[in-house]
Amino acid sequence: MLFTDPDRARIAEAIATAESRTAGEIVVIVTSERQRYPATALSVAALLALALPLVMLLAGWSPAGLFADWGDAAAVDNVRHALETVVLLQALVFVAVLAAVYFTGLGHTLTPRGLRRDRVHRAAMTQFKARGLEQTSGRTGVLIYIDEPEHLAEVIADTAIYAKVAPDHWVATITALIDGMKAGRPADGVVAAVGLAADVLAAHFPYQANDVNELADHLIEL
Repeated sequence: MLFTDPDRARIAEAIATAESRTAGEIVVIVTSERQRYPATALSVAALLALALPLVMLLAGWSPAGLFADWGDAAAVDNVRHALETVVLLQALVFVAVLAAVYFTGLGHTLTPRGLRRDRVHRAAMTQFKARGLEQTSGRTGVLIYIDEPEHLAEVIADTAIYAKVAPDHWVATITALIDGMKAGRPADGVVAAVGLAADVLAAHFPYQANDVNELADHLIEL
């Protein structure tokens, strides 16, 4: 378990404290679900299966030993036997590699980091919309999204904030998150990131007396 109950209480308190300084709404989501990469698995399995005939040719391997009548059969039958053997072996290689890459950590290892980052970004955008962050009255919602297995984080701000705060202003927030995760102190990382996000928001969207807390302050774990 990534967070204990005291950790969750600390994070909820940090969010509430942060929102007492700003009109912005901060939501923190952490996912511990390890992603699978079907596109990578399919690509690697297809590539190795298609490369099999070339490997067999370079290795000088022949299916002749698999068939007792190879020397006596007509040439056309030998060709058919050879094709059947190659196709069967390709199918076996495809299935075996597909399963190995998809169900183990190979999918993660073989997928370029840029593609993994894009996937985390898409997941964060999905949560941003699903959790109602784009429906706040002032369009001041901010999502802090952490993908723990990938050691990646995203900060997504709604339109009102995006118009005033450049994306590079969130670098310190993301760094705090990742540093906490890598150090084995995820709660410290989240609390620090929430505080840094509040600093940015308070500078542009200070707390208003009539401010309403529109989104829950507790940590959301997926």
